[in-house]
Amino acid sequence: DAEVRAMGVAAAAAALRAHGSVSRVALAACERLADLCAEAQNRQAAADAGAIEAIVAAPQAHPQVAGVQQGGCMAMANVCAGFDAAGIARKQRAADAGSIEV
Repeated sequence: DAEVRAMGVAAAAAALRAHGSVSRVALAACERLADLCAEAQNRQAAADAGAIEAIVAAPQAHPQVAGVQQGGCMAMANVCAGFDAAGIARKQRAADAGSIEV
């Protein structure tokens, strides 16, 4: 987990994609992505690395793990932040990936 907390955007997204079925990895990776994507310059890099789809999958894989639910929400909010064209595209990508159930 400490290793994940030290990762950059691409590595954290890759860890989440590869090991999201492990709740402690999903939690650490979501929290790391949330922290990194609080900074605008990291948001598109996270999306390009497949973080949006991995973030959607993490809470779905761990419906009873509150930390993963919270971390996933924080990560998604930060990755999708922004009202420019790229931010709107990230929001649409998140919806297309299943982040919004209707």
